[in-house]
Amino acid sequence: MANTATLEINGQKNEFPLVEGTENEVAIDITKLRGATGGVITIDPGYKNTGSCQSAVTFLDGEKGILRYRGYSIEELAEKADFLEVAYLLIFGELPTKEQNEKFHSDIKAQSIVDEDIKKILDAFPKSAHPMGVISSLTSALTAFNPSSVNVDSEEEMYKSVVRILGKFPVLVAWTLRKKQGLPLDYGDNSLGYVENILKMMFKKPNGDYTQSKILVDALDKLLILHADHEQNCSTSTVRIVGSSHAGLFASISAGISALWGPLHGGANQAVLEMLEAIKEDGGDTKKYMAKAKDKNDPFRLMGFGHRVYKNFDPRAKIIKKAADEVLGNLGIEDPILDIAKGLEKEALEDQYFVDRKLYPNVDFYSGIIYRGMGISTDMFTVMFALGRLPGWIAQWREMRLRKEPIGRPRQIYTGETERAFVSIEER
Repeated sequence: MANTATLEINGQKNEFPLVEGTENEVAIDITKLRGATGGVITIDPGYKNTGSCQSAVTFLDGEKGILRYRGYSIEELAEKADFLEVAYLLIFGELPTKEQNEKFHSDIKAQSIVDEDIKKILDAFPKSAHPMGVISSLTSALTAFNPSSVNVDSEEEMYKSVVRILGKFPVLVAWTLRKKQGLPLDYGDNSLGYVENILKMMFKKPNGDYTQSKILVDALDKLLILHADHEQNCSTSTVRIVGSSHAGLFASISAGISALWGPLHGGANQAVLEMLEAIKEDGGDTKKYMAKAKDKNDPFRLMGFGHRVYKNFDPRAKIIKKAADEVLGNLGIEDPILDIAKGLEKEALEDQYFVDRKLYPNVDFYSGIIYRGMGISTDMFTVMFALGRLPGWIAQWREMRLRKEPIGRPRQIYTGETERAFVSIEER
């Protein structure tokens, strides 16, 4: 393969180097395009064909349904690793040794206390506030209690900032849930594992003991692993571009949370349950809604099926389907909403229209079902997504800072008025 690409504009030819990744992805390096062509730029709304960076964190091939973290397949990680191991892998590049893993967990526990003044900020929110707005604000507020900037050239300082956010963020998630439910805030139990502690912090009632369910622990552990990173999506790109201004880790992650909030991104699993609720209110006829989904003239869209990146199947969905079946089956949960979900899933997997178009249930479909089965309210689903994505955001922020990437500053093509004279208010 040639190692350059030639671009001809108005008879002038310029060569630009090709960059090849370790998985044979090829990109044209247009870093010097503007200078070489006298001001010409590319335009790519939504950045569908534009690489914003070179990254060693996550590889994704949507056509083949491949997702790997640092070279490890998502299937193998979900089966053999726990969430903290995957977090360490994403952030530091290698799976931890037993000693590294134990120290990592211990250091995270040591940073799990959140300043009591954060409670005052939480108290200021009404119960009607959307949890994503609350968690974004609380994450940003952590900056006020940890004002010193991180010296990214210091491994020790970088490590401390990582364990600090991994320790405090689950507490903020649990507090956000308990505020919504009118329950007293809980710091959890440091004798528990990371995921076990998250569940206890969220669900322990003040007037009784909390009993762990291995099925729920395993399901949540897998969900967090599956959501831990997903290449340069909207929220991850936001974290990197905010961090490129040398904004701190908390501020950058708070920005990522806000990006994740949108229904086209992290809000998709919430949209799935809202759709199921609407189908239930209309009588629960799944065949009717499958027909509506196939009707090009009908505005109805089936949420949780297909994926913008995965053109074949979502590898995460195949993994989490089993956990969804276990949560619903082994716990004996009876819920008409979940019955509708199972009906839609069955019909979509058997309907030739959906099979031909590869519109399989995606990870958002199953994650919404599991969260509802756990007893998590619909408006908390995206917060749980953020909890899982936290290690990926940290890894991407850390990589961007260590590589000393320049501040993000996209160009534009101006389409407004050309220069014109000011008109006084009396003459307008």
